[in-house]
Amino acid sequence: MNDLIRVILLGIIEGITEFLPISSTGHLLIAEKLDLGARSDLFNVGIQAGAILAVTLIYWKRLWQLLTQWRDAANRDYLAKLTVAFLITAVLGFIAVKFGFKLPETVTPIAWALVIGGLWMLGAEALAAHQPDRREVTWRVAILVGVAQMIAGIFPGTSRSAATIFAGMLAGTSNRAAATEFAFLVGIPTMYAATGYELLKVFKEGGAAHEDWNALALGFVVSAVVAFIAVKWLLGYIRTHRFTPFAIYRIALGAALLIWLPAGG
Repeated sequence: MNDLIRVILLGIIEGITEFLPISSTGHLLIAEKLDLGARSDLFNVGIQAGAILAVTLIYWKRLWQLLTQWRDAANRDYLAKLTVAFLITAVLGFIAVKFGFKLPETVTPIAWALVIGGLWMLGAEALAAHQPDRREVTWRVAILVGVAQMIAGIFPGTSRSAATIFAGMLAGTSNRAAATEFAFLVGIPTMYAATGYELLKVFKEGGAAHEDWNALALGFVVSAVVAFIAVKWLLGYIRTHRFTPFAIYRIALGAALLIWLPAGG
């Protein structure tokens, strides 16, 4: 397969999966195992940055409102909860790095995480359906979303968006749109911080000197465009639909991988 096509496919995979509740890290590792090619840490971070930029552009009005109208009590309260959720993730993430945590390099744990996460989504969706429609983000929601982000970072295949959205829904923000907005907004500074950290590490270790910058630029653009389309679609979809199809997809993909792995390695 032509390397240009590989780069485009990786950008598409990242753009689709970064904010949909199906796990971008898991899909990229699976793509690597399916011969789309192992890429540098800088490349993986770069295409992730494209997806983050897309979501930032989608929510720029909301972000601007929170930053410029902070004197409004409701905005100030919401911003404080976003900050607390981010800080919880940052502190727990720092602790994980200090303890030498590393992402798995095999597909098996990701396959199990996809299946278990899919089953959990089905159960969580059923529980949330019996709750009154609440849009308010409570402090309990903010704290649990921060913890959920960290759990997703430790267990690839869990999906950061799935973990945070359903943590919010089960903790009290039962309205899917409201829970998704909070999850995505808190994900923006979290992912920018993680991307910045990885970039500094790559440059410090000299990895940038051997980088294919043309491939990185192409992957970044493809990821940004695809993520913009994917998230716009998702935000419209969840107004009238449940997350059930994503859960079924996760279970089916995870089960297929577990069946395939013993023969495929």
